[in-house]
Amino acid sequence: MRNSVFDLMCEEDLTNLKIQYDWHTGTSCLYAAKEWDEDIDWTQYNKTFTAYHILTPSAHYYGTDDTRALFRKHKIEAYLDQIIAIMASGRNLMEDFYYWKKEDVRFVSNIHSLRRGLNNRLDCVVMGALRRHPREEDEIEMLVDGMNLGRAMAFKNFAGGLPMGGAKCTVQQDELDVNNLANIGFLAYALDRTRDNAGPDMRMPTNMVHPMNQHFTLKFTGDPKGPLGESGTPTAYGSFIASKEAARMVFGSPSWAGKTVAIMGLGAVGFPLAKHYLEEGAKLTVSDISPKAIEKLLTLYPNHSIKVVPTDEIIYQDVDLLAPAAIGGLFSDDNLDKLRAKIIIGPGNNQIKASSPEEEIALARKLAAKGILFQVEWFHNVAGVMCAFEEYLHQEKASKEALYKKIDKICGENTRTNLEEAKRLGITPTERCYKVASEAIYDTKPAWHAV
Repeated sequence: MRNSVFDLMCEEDLTNLKIQYDWHTGTSCLYAAKEWDEDIDWTQYNKTFTAYHILTPSAHYYGTDDTRALFRKHKIEAYLDQIIAIMASGRNLMEDFYYWKKEDVRFVSNIHSLRRGLNNRLDCVVMGALRRHPREEDEIEMLVDGMNLGRAMAFKNFAGGLPMGGAKCTVQQDELDVNNLANIGFLAYALDRTRDNAGPDMRMPTNMVHPMNQHFTLKFTGDPKGPLGESGTPTAYGSFIASKEAARMVFGSPSWAGKTVAIMGLGAVGFPLAKHYLEEGAKLTVSDISPKAIEKLLTLYPNHSIKVVPTDEIIYQDVDLLAPAAIGGLFSDDNLDKLRAKIIIGPGNNQIKASSPEEEIALARKLAAKGILFQVEWFHNVAGVMCAFEEYLHQEKASKEALYKKIDKICGENTRTNLEEAKRLGITPTERCYKVASEAIYDTKPAWHAV
């Protein structure tokens, strides 16, 4: 058997598997089960059954020793230990696997921390969007991405002032057909079981939100036709506001007029971000894997300064600001010497290639030594989760005016304070971000003291 938790679940006819880790004690715990039959009709979720119903009379369960024995039986116990070691290095709480064998849908809730979500008087205790990974991708790559993003979500929810723990949901499946209510019903079930307020992320269509809400659960937000629209627009605005504070720090003025800005990615976040800089008079350099996105921007702004470069060259441009707005894992020791931007602040997740805050801080120090002002992205790309939380709380009564007032304060004022305090303390902005957030996420005081 290849290294795969889901392949084991398929062979053993399992529907659920949990890997839990306690970083306080260094101990791990395993759980596996068969909780439903293969012919279950997921279109009936929250109609004829809920997340708390008995779904099969033939359910069976495994504890830690028996679950580990299954990994040993299939000769992948070392793979299990590899996953636990990665969880330990990042202080990740749980990898929660849900498997729908009939359509081979492989869902994982990568839960980093519950602490800020405890006693929040809401049904959801964690918050983090749903991202699809290609089937051909190695499972461990999906798990590492999910764990890194789950950790970032724990910090991001703190930075956004939200009473939510941090998680990220990942799934390996075919491209979602929004008319496949069985597929959407299964995803809704898994999200409800993990008590996650989620929304569509990379490779998941935003038009899945409406059928998810209409048929299954209101805990899935980000409907482009909803009261707040797609979350990419406020995310872009928040990153733009944060970058103005960086400009104030470096250039003495918050304006990007006449300055050079490179944006990697012109998707749901990158495109509205580019519009903000162009409308303020910046000179733009852009890249995207989609020629249509580039053509759309050039058509919309025919009289503005826009240079197009290949995607593998964008992060190495000699510019005042580099704003990553696409894939993560961009910056490492391997390419540090080639970076030439004066400021790196953008909305893309996990910009530094790292599996722990310590690794991020180490590279942030090297960026600072090169004279590059960098602030870890989770501190300022929070407007998307703020938007989702606003919609989750208020549903159709959610207000754009109220949301954007909060974004100005959280993304603008907090970034200004962080940059000024980091300078005063003689540390990098990234170190100061982790310093103020760590107590709220990892401290042993009751969780509601940090909300």
